[in-house]
Amino acid sequence: LPRPGDSYGVLPRPCRALVLLNPQSGAGRALEDFQAVVQPMLAEADIATTVFITERPHHAHEKVRDEDLSQWDTLVVMSGDGLLYEVVNGLMERPDWEDTMKKPLCILPGGSGNALAASINHYAGNDHVAKKKLLMNCTFILCKGLHTQMDLVSLSTASGKRLFSFLGFGWGFISDVDIDSEKYRWLGNARFTLGTLQCLAKLRVYQGRLSYLPAVPEEDTPPAPRDPHAPTTNGQAGRILPPAGTEAPGALPTDSLLVPLCQPVPAHWTVVPEEEFVSVYAIYQSHLGTNLLMAPAARLHDGCIHLFYTKAGISRVALLKIFLAMARGTHLDLNCPHLCY
Repeated sequence: LPRPGDSYGVLPRPCRALVLLNPQSGAGRALEDFQAVVQPMLAEADIATTVFITERPHHAHEKVRDEDLSQWDTLVVMSGDGLLYEVVNGLMERPDWEDTMKKPLCILPGGSGNALAASINHYAGNDHVAKKKLLMNCTFILCKGLHTQMDLVSLSTASGKRLFSFLGFGWGFISDVDIDSEKYRWLGNARFTLGTLQCLAKLRVYQGRLSYLPAVPEEDTPPAPRDPHAPTTNGQAGRILPPAGTEAPGALPTDSLLVPLCQPVPAHWTVVPEEEFVSVYAIYQSHLGTNLLMAPAARLHDGCIHLFYTKAGISRVALLKIFLAMARGTHLDLNCPHLCY
């Protein structure tokens, strides 16, 4: 539902859409569902489609990086979150990325995860739905033509690679579930349930150091609910500003808040005292999957990263309870001492 201060654009009528579709995504029904459910609705709404079917990994990445996109009013991704990730990173490699990123992007759930589609359905005030109903809701949002801003997050890895992310970034248990369940893609969303049970059986602990810059609540918004288990911070938030005049035309946005990995974090960051974790997940949307409401407070354009981490020592039963409660977004109400937000 629109909040005060949200600005919305409207797609033109008639509208031209480039649809990028991965026929292998999820249970392999994306093309069938697009033809049966989506295309009739778009035709009714005066949205003309050009369908591009991906044939290999990175195909969509190359297409949006190299193509003249001026002939389309919107880019529609009919797949899981992975294809939208490819599209976003392909767009960010263009010399004209700044203009191209203003072109509305639409996600239609055609994969096994569909976390962004579930999040947008949630922000629109719709009931929690899955599968065909979620696809119809998201297609209806596209038919209405309303679009708004979405946060994009910059990630840097130890290898020096820089990536752009719209959903979340994980390490440990949740990442293992994602990677290990890849072989069960044909199960659709159920692949994550099976993957979770398998990873619970061989529960691992990961060693690392976690540091973060605490979000500063705006003066006119109520502060986020304080988590009793969260560590305290020392000092105020600040920015790492680049030297003036270093931005070349077409250069990617400067990481004004992110310290290079080879440098110590500034004093106003929080360093988590524990160095053994079961899972660390930073999410910027409400849903981690169709049935996982991980960050109920998240919004599309709130400028915040919602950080969850689970400390070593948690039992399998307690971890399973967290995931079961996450279906309703009530996992923080469990007050589990090992889960920090």
